[in-house]
Amino acid sequence: MVERSSSVATTAPMIDVAAARRATPGCEGVAHLNNAGAALVTQATLDTVNGFLQLEAALGGYEAEEAAAGTLASARRSAARLINADPGEIAFTTSDTHAFSKAFWGLVFGAWFTAGDLVVVDRLSYNSHHFALLQAAQLVGIRISVSDDLTAIAPEARLVAYTLIGTHSGRVHDLSGVAEQTAARGIPFFVDAAQTVGQRVVDVGALGCDVLTTNGRKWLRGPRGAGFLYVRQDWIDRMSPPGLDGRGARWTGVDRFDLAPDATRFEEFETSVAARLGLGAAIDQALALGLNNISARVDYLAAMLRSELDALGTVQVMDGDGDRSGIVTFRVRDHEPAAVVQRAAAAGINVNTPAGPWTGVDTGGFLTPVVRASPHYYNTEEELDRLVTVIAHL
Repeated sequence: MVERSSSVATTAPMIDVAAARRATPGCEGVAHLNNAGAALVTQATLDTVNGFLQLEAALGGYEAEEAAAGTLASARRSAARLINADPGEIAFTTSDTHAFSKAFWGLVFGAWFTAGDLVVVDRLSYNSHHFALLQAAQLVGIRISVSDDLTAIAPEARLVAYTLIGTHSGRVHDLSGVAEQTAARGIPFFVDAAQTVGQRVVDVGALGCDVLTTNGRKWLRGPRGAGFLYVRQDWIDRMSPPGLDGRGARWTGVDRFDLAPDATRFEEFETSVAARLGLGAAIDQALALGLNNISARVDYLAAMLRSELDALGTVQVMDGDGDRSGIVTFRVRDHEPAAVVQRAAAAGINVNTPAGPWTGVDTGGFLTPVVRASPHYYNTEEELDRLVTVIAHL
């Protein structure tokens, strides 16, 4: 057993961990500390996904979706409740990237930008988000400014896109005050919450953002291939998203169409209904546990892991000071991160090494790889001990 640091609280917050683990089949086979990549789903989520696939097999795809219409509507309401939004402001997507693309290119196609317009992003900007900006720079001629000064946004900015929690470093951004600046100028404020939703309380009203994107496979513990997009109602009409079909638009004449008046304009007809229902089930489970309880448990485990890694003397914890998330990044002296990940995997422990190009502008350039461990509320102190022991034996 690893000795605990006296600086770490020893009383875990109110989560019935044993019950959470019984509800998660994967806990029997692996110590999964890669929740910032994709968390383990519960048996209830698995049953929801499999149950709908069986319904499709029995009834047919269209008929099964019609039979599940009420449950799909409930999933949309749950997603809205999760972030304090209106259901009409929620669009289901396949991923955080898909959500960002629909909203950002909706502005491009809606003629929001002209050549020379400035887009301000932070250094935690995720690669796929940044790719969209680079494409728009090539096609439209926008300019991109990378800045972490959230208190003084460039006056000529036409869009601000910031990240709540960085996927590589785990840094947490305080975005208070940003919305006040963007609202005063009448420009949109995008928030990437892929590493935040499901880990912490997220309130779009308090954030004041106009767009928020997330996936379901990380801290929400949903199936892969499902996420959602929030767009504030007064911005929906200004966006003409790409990839329109009969879900997001209505043909009104041979050369005319009308976009859906709410966030369903960002959705597509061909999608995995099973994954959406699974995401809804995962959201309901998070709501039932309480995001404050989940956040407290995650912070408790992450702080414990940092303390135990620091105590080894051969590990450099990389995620900085101040407000830190459930993402713990570190390097082990004289050992490449990939080798550490492989050694942990051999011991039945999942961790990850996100490569620098995933967040290529963080800290001014492509980052040196690190080991990333990200415990969730269903992980145990014993699992953290096992990881620390593996590292100690390197």
